[in-house]
Amino acid sequence: MVSYFTRRQVLGTLGSGALAGTAGCLGTLGFETQSAWRDPPLVENRPDAVYVPAITEGMAMFGRTTVGPYGVALTYSYPHRFWTLTGTEFSKTVVESEDSVHLMASLWDAETNTVLPVDSGVTVEVTRDGELVTQEVAYPMLSQQMGMHYGSNYALDGEGDYEVSVRVGGVSLRRTGAFEGRFETPETATFDVTFDTDELYDVPIESPENPGSRGAIPPMEMMGIPVGRAPDPESLPGDHLGRATTGDAVFHAFAVGVDGGDGADDGADEAAARFGDDPYLYVSARTPYNGIVLPMMGLSATLSRDGETVAETELARTLDPELGYHYGAHADSVEPGDELRVAVDVPPQVARHDGYETAFVEMGPTTFTVPE
Repeated sequence: MVSYFTRRQVLGTLGSGALAGTAGCLGTLGFETQSAWRDPPLVENRPDAVYVPAITEGMAMFGRTTVGPYGVALTYSYPHRFWTLTGTEFSKTVVESEDSVHLMASLWDAETNTVLPVDSGVTVEVTRDGELVTQEVAYPMLSQQMGMHYGSNYALDGEGDYEVSVRVGGVSLRRTGAFEGRFETPETATFDVTFDTDELYDVPIESPENPGSRGAIPPMEMMGIPVGRAPDPESLPGDHLGRATTGDAVFHAFAVGVDGGDGADDGADEAAARFGDDPYLYVSARTPYNGIVLPMMGLSATLSRDGETVAETELARTLDPELGYHYGAHADSVEPGDELRVAVDVPPQVARHDGYETAFVEMGPTTFTVPE
């Protein structure tokens, strides 16, 4: 069964020394001392894949707004560990004694609700009475509860009122369709917030069933904040070359404008017009189970025909209102029977919460065949 509790219950039970009922459950989870709170239980023998974490922490809302083309929401939770990735090397960020809260910024296109994985940075600045308290670049992050967002742990100056500014640096990756020319101007969303530890300690914590098993906790739905799900493959235009997995990531490959193809799907002609006369190859990458977009990878592709290489290219990170965040490139020609080999040169350069930190790192090549 799934156990629910709050930090207030944890601290109250531990402080009273009552190790029965709820406390007994907490003891089995590793909460024998209050100091254990800062590094809660982590599944042993974790698979090299997405897994159900031992503990999941809920979140609460500070506010949401629209600034320029961006929808921005600011949420918070307990300070907690996460992992950052540089190339293929992980670094664990632990909770420091001065950390007060984990702030999370969600960012999306206000017109289409498309989540925006921006590569030029999101900065969170906290001030109090006009004085700077802290300012940090928020990491692009993957969380099973929050999906794609930006966040970090922040040290505040006690309880009370603060002003939090979320600065969006703009989108420099390639944009197509109605997104072309958009998201270029930096914008700042400002929130007036009150930090109250009583409210923070009431944020629920969950002990899921079967921690360590292959699977994922469903994302939380909060006030319509999009979590960054990739489009349904059946809705994407072009010839579907197939589905493949690597490093537990799910790749769907497509070709628009195949020479001799039937062009049967409704969106193929429109997509071909948008992407030009040459065929367009693209990969839509996502997490298993929840289908959250996997951004900030380096992908390259080799197209072969009758055993001979006919094209080698990088697949550019691209944002499109219909295809979503994807990796794509043009080819001189694509014919039925061609083989497309996709290599992962750089795994997703995003921070990860528990349950994602062992996946999407060692990612071998995948192969697809253009249907006859």
